[in-house]
Formats: sequence, structure tokens, C-alpha cells
Amino acid sequence: MRVVAIFSGGMDSTTMLYQLLAEGHEVKAIGFDYGQRHAVELKAAKAIAARSQVAYETVDLQSLGPIIAGQSSQVNPNVEVPDGHYSEDSMKATVVPNRNMIMLAVAVAHAISIDYDAICYGAHAGDHTIYPDCRAEFVEAMKTSIGLCDWKKITLLTPFVDISKADIAAIGGRISVPFEMTWSCYKGGTTHCGTCGTCVERREAFELAGILDPTGYSASTS
Repeated sequence: MRVVAIFSGGMDSTTMLYQLLAEGHEVKAIGFDYGQRHAVELKAAKAIAARSQVAYETVDLQSLGPIIAGQSSQVNPNVEVPDGHYSEDSMKATVVPNRNMIMLAVAVAHAISIDYDAICYGAHAGDHTIYPDCRAEFVEAMKTSIGLCDWKKITLLTPFVDISKADIAAIGGRISVPFEMTWSCYKGGTTHCGTCGTCVERREAFELAGILDPTGYSASTS
């Protein structure tokens, strides 16, 4: 199939991208600049796409930032990024309201406009309790909506929705994903902090998968 991949440059979406390529799909990747604190992820996405020889472009949604900021640490500069595991209630501060639906809607429109067959995003089972727009129920509802929004049929692919981040790390290890190029940290900066929820989850995924973690974390948290 010809697939528009929602691509953040993180370990999940990069593994998704490499898996799509390994399966023989024609892929175009798109990232989203919505004013996120960790905009460094967009540089990672661009570099990984170039290495993979995949067409990539960034969709400018910065104007949305002020109207969706709320109490999200990812968009509101006055809200600190919480440290700790995703199981902590405080991690809900990292939720960006309706982010995935917005991205999926844009991806569908783009796929229709360039006559592609499918869109894909990397929601996984570990995200379900914190991010409502990563749940299987949300995915099924989006499939229905996508089927009604246009005459052209667009397939929604969610290859990781029923597996864990550790499973994703294991898949990535088997297909030689350049994890050292990926970005996860929600605090931005130039080095992964090692203490925010995404860094904690990243470390655990590599450990559980039995894969060497190539990430450089801040010296103060190592």
C-alpha cells in the first residue's frame, strides 16, 4: 500500500516507519509542529527520514498551540513536565487535548489528496491509561469516521495498538531501527533528561526487551 505515516521521530513511530518499509509499502512521513516543548523531535524525524530515504514534511500547526494549551506541559510553558512513571496521575499533565484526532484528520486529508491508500500511527498498549486517543476504542471510532469522511476509502493502520513499548523495542532491534537517532524526552533540550515519563518508559522498554539502550541521558540522572 501507499501509506502516510504520522512520524514524530520517537522510538515507536520510527519502528513503525521501518516496519512499513520492511513490509514493502510506499511511505510518506509527516510530522507536526504544534508548538510542543520538545520540538527537537522534529529534527530527529527529518534526519531519520533522510537516512531511510523516505519523503518527509512538517505540518505547521503552531497557531493551535495557544488554543489547546490548557494545563498540558507539552504546550503550556507555564506547566512543568512531571517526572516519574506513566502510571502516576501526574503524567496526565502531558496530555495534549485531542492531539491524535487532529493529526489523523490531517493525515487522512493528505492521503486523499495524493491518492494514497492508508494512514498509520504508532499508538501502543502502554499509552492506553494516560492517552485516551491511543485506546483501541478510539481507533475503531476513527476507522468509522475515516470511512465516512470522503468517497475514497482510506485504511487506518495501528500495528502496535495491542502491544507494549518493550515489544516495539524488540521489533525495532530485529529490523535494525537506528534508536540512537530517535527522540523521546518531553523536556526538550539537547539530551534526554532520563527522569520524565517518556524517558523512564524508554529506559524500561530497552531493558525489558534485552536491548542495549543507546540513549545519552543527562549526567545528573545517570
